[in-house]
Amino acid sequence: MSLQSPRSFRKSHELFERAAKVVPGGIYGHTSPAVMIPGAFPYYGQRASGSRYWDVDGNEYIDYMCGYGPMVLGHGHPVVEEAALRQQRDALCLNHPGAAMVELAETLVETVDFADWAVLGKNGSDMTTWAIQVAREFTHRKKILKAAGAYHGIDPWCTPGHAGLIEEDRAHIHDFNWNDLESFEARLKEFPGQIAAVILTPFHHPTFKPSVMPAEGFMKGIEAACQREGIVFILDDIRAGFRLHHGGSHRYFGFEPDLICFCKAIANGHPLSAALGRKELRIAASKVFLTGSYWQSPPPMAASLACLKVLREENAVETIRRVGTALMTGLVAAGAKHGYEMISSGPPALPLLTFANDASLRRQQRFCIEATARGAFLHPHHNWFVSAAHTDADVAETLRIADEAFAVLRESEGAKPAA
Repeated sequence: MSLQSPRSFRKSHELFERAAKVVPGGIYGHTSPAVMIPGAFPYYGQRASGSRYWDVDGNEYIDYMCGYGPMVLGHGHPVVEEAALRQQRDALCLNHPGAAMVELAETLVETVDFADWAVLGKNGSDMTTWAIQVAREFTHRKKILKAAGAYHGIDPWCTPGHAGLIEEDRAHIHDFNWNDLESFEARLKEFPGQIAAVILTPFHHPTFKPSVMPAEGFMKGIEAACQREGIVFILDDIRAGFRLHHGGSHRYFGFEPDLICFCKAIANGHPLSAALGRKELRIAASKVFLTGSYWQSPPPMAASLACLKVLREENAVETIRRVGTALMTGLVAAGAKHGYEMISSGPPALPLLTFANDASLRRQQRFCIEATARGAFLHPHHNWFVSAAHTDADVAETLRIADEAFAVLRESEGAKPAA
């Protein structure tokens, strides 16, 4: 067995050479080759169906990234696509909102227990940034607290990038440590009466590190402190929303925020995001300007209505949990068979497999290269996503692939025990 990828990425590389001449960086953002391992993964995709994905060179993969999360029902779900197409036959982009906007807002408010109203956008960053503006308008305070290392989007207050920023962009953004209520309370004491909002993801999913679930009492402690101090509690449910619980991830973990932001799985790949909030925030929300030329487009809203309906009727959350559990249990066992101590982190719907004592991530990277080369697309640095389209057969095939990948890795490292 060889440690080199047996697949060809010739067309991907040719396209990248062309792109580099006309696109800054060739490919930018989270899909840049630099975020993976350059040369070891495809750069461009061609098509997808169900749980499968094909790159421009014709290589087929079991897709455990699902477009970085949106494909909660799998690629090309017929019910969702028919709803979007039916709406698109009437109009793609209008001068005014369509009836689908009202129906979707009503559905979302019925779905999320604490919500009294909803607004719609296109990207996750649209919603998280707007949410902190609403909190500032409501409280007439400036400061925002967030967990260190958390990802909330690409706007200046939260982007993981460094270029093009000035000190003022983050002058009122302050970090505290995940699962550390003492660290949080210290910030409250440092800025008494100045904090507009706390924004958190339902579980901690930093890039390049294992995910961390909330400790017992952590979220309830944040909730209680926010109520005591008049701080708006914002849940960034962009990544996990509708994968852990049909009513939002706060239901899964047992706490209640004041604002919640959704995107990713809300419309099974159609561009849409949403923010929902308590009635007390309605007036502030109405004052914070929110718009976009394409934001009133009815087809994504029709797709979302269909997606949310299928999620409920088919109990997709349970299917995803069951399949994700089988996948991760099997991968940990496969690693142990070859002498590796594996760490399965995050909920089964959004899991990540890493190696113990692999601070450099080299072993992690080599394993994911080998697995992807054999047809299971596994990201080495970002959590994975399981969809309702993934089957027991997909899991079985992935475990077979993983067994081969672990064997190649062990052979390359010789007979020495796993470090």
